[in-house]
Amino acid sequence: MSIRDWPDGERPREKLLARGSGSLSDAELLAVFIGSGRRGSSAVDVGRDLLIQAGGLMPLLHAERKKSGLGPVSWCRIQAALELGRRYLDSELRESEALTDPASSARYLKSRLGAYPYEVFACLFLDNRHRVIAFEELFRGTIDGASVHPREVVRHCLAHNAAAVILAHNHPSGIAEPSAADRAITLRLRDALALVDVRVLDHFVIGSGTPTSLARRGWI
Repeated sequence: MSIRDWPDGERPREKLLARGSGSLSDAELLAVFIGSGRRGSSAVDVGRDLLIQAGGLMPLLHAERKKSGLGPVSWCRIQAALELGRRYLDSELRESEALTDPASSARYLKSRLGAYPYEVFACLFLDNRHRVIAFEELFRGTIDGASVHPREVVRHCLAHNAAAVILAHNHPSGIAEPSAADRAITLRLRDALALVDVRVLDHFVIGSGTPTSLARRGWI
């Protein structure tokens, strides 16, 4: 049955307008971007099949176009929506008077690092009032590690005239449990940056769930 034949309150677009985007399932949200189905399958059916083939929403959204199963128009629409989301979070951080809510920085860092299939180490550079100056991805590695060089982190902090920094890296395995190496490099960076009067406020490990804060665990 075509979506046109569905009751008004069940069609994805009408449902979104009436109840908000949060009322739609992942397949229904994809249907809004896909626009039309295939012979014998509605757009929602197509969205559901794509999710099953990709193994979930995250791998589908961040797959290369040829591997996603999406057409070029649908893929471009979704990539544009993802980038809008990232830029919204970026502007939210930059326009706030001070970054005082760890949950906000955790959400932003997860949006930037969570989908990489390899490890990336990044920094949020802050001024003396903890307002965001810049975000940078400094080191990239393999699926199970990235080499982090304290000298380079110090150099970038000085280049941005940062007074504080929030560190972050992702675990492509999806498990956000800090390793012994993660704790060790955090302490090395804390001590190196202290020599130039830059404070390390936190280090987030990004996985498939809620990011883990080393500061909250008392490890900084």
